[in-house]
Amino acid sequence: MNIINLHDKNLFYIGGVVRDKILGKENFDIDITYQGNAIEFSKTIPNAKILQINEPFGTVKIELDGEEIDIASTRGESYPQKGHLPVVKDIGCELKDDVLRRDFTINAMAENTLTGEIIDYTNGQEDIKNKKLRVLHNESFIDDPTRILRGLKFSIRFGFELDEHTKKLQDEYLNNINYDMSYKRLKKELIETFDLNSSLAFEKFITQGINKLISPNNKNLTFDFEKIRKIENLVNTYKPQNVWIIYAGLLPDISPLPLSKQEKKIVDDYQKLQTLDFKTDYEIYKNFEGINLESIMMYSYQNMPVIQKYLENLKDIKIEITGKDLANLGINPSPEYQKCFDYILREKLKNPALTKEQEIEYVKMYFKL
Repeated sequence: MNIINLHDKNLFYIGGVVRDKILGKENFDIDITYQGNAIEFSKTIPNAKILQINEPFGTVKIELDGEEIDIASTRGESYPQKGHLPVVKDIGCELKDDVLRRDFTINAMAENTLTGEIIDYTNGQEDIKNKKLRVLHNESFIDDPTRILRGLKFSIRFGFELDEHTKKLQDEYLNNINYDMSYKRLKKELIETFDLNSSLAFEKFITQGINKLISPNNKNLTFDFEKIRKIENLVNTYKPQNVWIIYAGLLPDISPLPLSKQEKKIVDDYQKLQTLDFKTDYEIYKNFEGINLESIMMYSYQNMPVIQKYLENLKDIKIEITGKDLANLGINPSPEYQKCFDYILREKLKNPALTKEQEIEYVKMYFKL
């Protein structure tokens, strides 16, 4: 994004865009902050059209030279209710006060849009150099425990590790979790973390005890991480839509999370699969029929050979005959239709090369025509 036309010494790129520029990574999520009141500033920009104003947060969306730009005022935040949304205060505060409300030092840098100068009050550049994630104050995780998941996400994305003091603060919080928190925010960070489809993310999630954030019922869990790596490979191959739930749904209890109807069905179907038999190809096929791909991939943790057989050999087998074909043979509609289809499916699973004409011959055998 080019905002050089705004020419103001109080305008800054901030957060992830600055971090990614230093790392040499492309970033499409560009945050722009004005040191002062961004809403009032926007009114002074020649040829700018104000599209939207959010007065309580001091943010404004403008259109300039055919491009939409979001500008935030510098602001402070406080957490009167720990673990929930912060309360905005001091709109128009100094830039330093704005960056100090953020999660990690690597996300607390700013770049002046006019001069290109990097403003780094917390030694974020040094932490990037040392590949360290460091919180800005000792109450950081208490204020917002979702930052623990953000730390996990950044560790996977960038190959960084928590610095020693930050790790100590994380361990202390995970040993004394305040479960009165915003599970909507927790779910958002969980999605962003597990959508990376990294078995290493899940391994750290378990071994560091981060899984306890979701529910106290998730304590002292053990997993075979080699099986988790195989799930990662399945996801890369078959590309399901809801990657995050494949990993999160392996936990004993994710009931505190606000799941959508589809997400709940994925988890319920996975649990149901664990009660079924998979001795024959027919059982495998019928048990997975109509089941979301995500549930099937979750079940691979219990039985990878069955999943591989289904995905590689069975799932695309379909019988060609329909009820119309049976009616054309003079067979009146009845529950026997479905029994006949199942009979032919069993035969086609044995011999996927069966043609429609051969299927019809099996129909005649079934009804003794």
